[in-house]
Amino acid sequence: MTDDTPPPRDGNRAVTDTRDATADRRDATGNTQDATAAAGERAERDGTTGLKDRIESALRSVRDPDADVNVFEAGLVESIAVDGGDVTVEAAVAEFGDENAGGIMQAMLQAVRDVPAVESAHVEPVAPSTEGEGGVADFGTVIAVASAKGGVGKSTVSTNLACALAGERATGLFDADIHGPNVPSLLDVSGPVHSDDEGSPLPIRASGSDAELDVMSVGLMESGAPLAWRGAMAHDALTELFTNTAWRADDTLVVDLPPGTGDVVLTTLQEVPVDGVVVVTTPFESSLEDTARSIELFRDNDVPVLGAVVNMGEFTCPSCGDSHDLFPGSSVEETLDAAVLAELPFSTEFQETPAPGETTPAFARLAEAVSEAAATAWDLDLPTDAVDIRGEPPEHRRQRVAEGFTSLDSGATFTLVSDRDPTPVREFLGGLTDRSPSDIEGFAVERRTPDDWVLTATRP
Repeated sequence: MTDDTPPPRDGNRAVTDTRDATADRRDATGNTQDATAAAGERAERDGTTGLKDRIESALRSVRDPDADVNVFEAGLVESIAVDGGDVTVEAAVAEFGDENAGGIMQAMLQAVRDVPAVESAHVEPVAPSTEGEGGVADFGTVIAVASAKGGVGKSTVSTNLACALAGERATGLFDADIHGPNVPSLLDVSGPVHSDDEGSPLPIRASGSDAELDVMSVGLMESGAPLAWRGAMAHDALTELFTNTAWRADDTLVVDLPPGTGDVVLTTLQEVPVDGVVVVTTPFESSLEDTARSIELFRDNDVPVLGAVVNMGEFTCPSCGDSHDLFPGSSVEETLDAAVLAELPFSTEFQETPAPGETTPAFARLAEAVSEAAATAWDLDLPTDAVDIRGEPPEHRRQRVAEGFTSLDSGATFTLVSDRDPTPVREFLGGLTDRSPSDIEGFAVERRTPDDWVLTATRP
């Protein structure tokens, strides 16, 4: 039992009541009033148990109608919180239908509210808790942080971004920089890494004043040893951790990639469902040029680029207060084909150890910008007259294409959205206009997301 109650999750509506509510309600399996009253009287007579113990005793009279065991044996009681005479019980009834879930919660409510000294009762449905789900695929959003070069502050950005996100949502940080795992030292956390009952590695938990962050890194296992793993070894180690880590968090995962575009980066892109990547660079020209090439690589691998963080662009003198460009004459906007999410100065403020939920205003703003970009990364910006055949049965697709293309005026642009490569449509368009497919002008196909292709062509 625990008094720590997480925020309620979606599910059946909560059941609430107070002492002045009608007392003669019945539970899902029968009247529990007599049993719970007797339990309360016994607890008061012996004087050895507290209110929480009396509540637990009362709840044991409520049974799961399907399994014919009490709600504790069925694992339906997630937590009991007692605040004076106010009691909140979280019930894991998400797997029951609405009618059965409501009946069980009502029975639990009736049992609790009849315990002496309970002034108000609240039964809240939640999803069953788990020690760890296992694997990065269970996260709702996966954000990779990358850089073309080392030493540009990528791990600092990854760590502070994860800490900022942890203040708002259940967040994990995966240090995939297998040859230079700096995340543990940046967060001041250490191993050993333990495993759960299934043998899956459990992440280390970094704690702030009111937030926590799950952290996994090879650096937590190798305690200062030099990591000289070659390609196959690195691939196997990362695949193992990507697949088997029993994360407790499940909302957002930040992945700190190694610099460059080597095997580990490609492995991550192939094996992890990355929703978007943030690239980190300094304004130095060669760094910008290499970053531009990395952006192309990510897009070629169907990974949306959320934007760039330009780090160490200026320095403010602590004595005179003047700001100085560290890389004067740089052209960030001209070189990078990506939105600039943040421009961070060279500052000792960013060298301090961050804590989950506690970060600087600059990284709080970055976390907000990254969240907004990730929410729309897979959206398609299409003209209003685009023909969308995604999900259409095969027999309807040709008809939709023909109607859309032939209805256009000469010289107008035809836009087609498909859930498969529409390149063969070029021949079909040629047949509609009695022209050779090669004569269809403006023909282009772009894969905007892993599941969405956009075709454009000019109507002759």
